[in-house]
Amino acid sequence: MRLDHRAAGELRPVKITPGYIEYPEGSVLIEMGKTRVLCAVSVENQVPKWLVGKNQGWLTAEYAMLPRATHTRSQRETTPSARSQEIRRLIGRSLRAAVDLRLIGEHTLNVDCDVLQADGGTRTAAITGAYVAVCIALDKMIQKKEASPRVLKTAVAAVSVGIVDDELLLDLNYAEDSRAQVDFNVVMTAEGNFVEAQGTGEGATFSRAQLNRLLDLAKGGIEELLKIQASVLRH
Repeated sequence: MRLDHRAAGELRPVKITPGYIEYPEGSVLIEMGKTRVLCAVSVENQVPKWLVGKNQGWLTAEYAMLPRATHTRSQRETTPSARSQEIRRLIGRSLRAAVDLRLIGEHTLNVDCDVLQADGGTRTAAITGAYVAVCIALDKMIQKKEASPRVLKTAVAAVSVGIVDDELLLDLNYAEDSRAQVDFNVVMTAEGNFVEAQGTGEGATFSRAQLNRLLDLAKGGIEELLKIQASVLRH
């Protein structure tokens, strides 16, 4: 039994609140345990210079952590750290896998993910929440005939898995992540295809059999998250 009394293959409590802030075209607050991320999607009537005239849109993401999102205050990022830049690219790649950018015209979806409170799994929570915010924004574009009803290719969600004290665990909180022997972030589509699997041995190695088990564990968790996303979007 884990410190928060979850089973090894159990997600933390997940809550996704759509329309958490009023002004963006799409917004949600996602809570996974004590981790809370605000995801907002803004639609711009322009694209990067290299896409001008190609009748195609773009999606880009930003990620930041508030100074007191953790136990001690960190400096506010005026220039993105290497970690933040890497996470931004991950979020952008993950969400672009879900959207057919040829079907939104010359519009850009700007996805802002701000961590209000961090207790592990902030990047995976950001992806899972941002997908719902993107869907909300795209629905408004479809209603305004700025995007095709076929614009969504698939659903996307993400979760962390790892090996802690030789046990395979799903959805690591900070206490687990900070002492994990192996740490993975996995992004998957509704069809069961992987967008990304970032894995590292933190002072330990892992076998092919453990890798397969970790991916299976992540797949089960992501399937649960996909159901939660779908439920939020239905209401």
